[in-house]
Amino acid sequence: MNPGKKNALDRPLVLATRNEGKISEFRRLVADFGVEIKSLKDFGPIPVVEEDGDTFEDNAVIKARFTAKILGLPALADDSGLMVEALGGSPGVRSARYAGEKATDEENNLKLLKAMEGIEKRDATFLCVIAIAVPRGPALIYEGRCDGYITTALTGNGGFGYDPLFYYPPAKKTFAQMTPEQKNRVSHRGKAMGELRSEFDKVLIWLKQRLAEEPF
Repeated sequence: MNPGKKNALDRPLVLATRNEGKISEFRRLVADFGVEIKSLKDFGPIPVVEEDGDTFEDNAVIKARFTAKILGLPALADDSGLMVEALGGSPGVRSARYAGEKATDEENNLKLLKAMEGIEKRDATFLCVIAIAVPRGPALIYEGRCDGYITTALTGNGGFGYDPLFYYPPAKKTFAQMTPEQKNRVSHRGKAMGELRSEFDKVLIWLKQRLAEEPF
């Protein structure tokens, strides 16, 4: 897609999140897509979707479809999380709620550090699944992953979520020690968005066709 192209869609694409960290990352990643980007923060109160899927893909699709139906606009949602090998893949789909339904990033990080005490094998993977949906019908799916290790202490002041605990060996830094640009080049979300970017002309055609078949 031509980076200078504007108004590629006749309506905005909604990021189905209120998470400031995710909104900021997505806005940077889709800045040259030629579509108007909004987030849930741009709308009034809407019902909260129950993320009860068994996989990241399930939850991404649930959020994207729910948002598209409620707002009548195409929606993009991601579900992402951290899978630690020594913990059998936990926190997994419950990454954001690892320490409780309303847990803060710090609470989640501290619980993970506690769970990893005395464990030498600290391999971990960040996984991100992006779903794009319209009010009715199928969704498009994109996936990215990033392998690294869990540190023994919070390191770095940037990012969000588990970034201060996720060490990325090629950069010799945690995600929280990277600039947003450095992180986006290698992160699970950056890779998933890279897949989406590489096909975005086709995605736009798909969105226009799907939206033309549905009432607005």
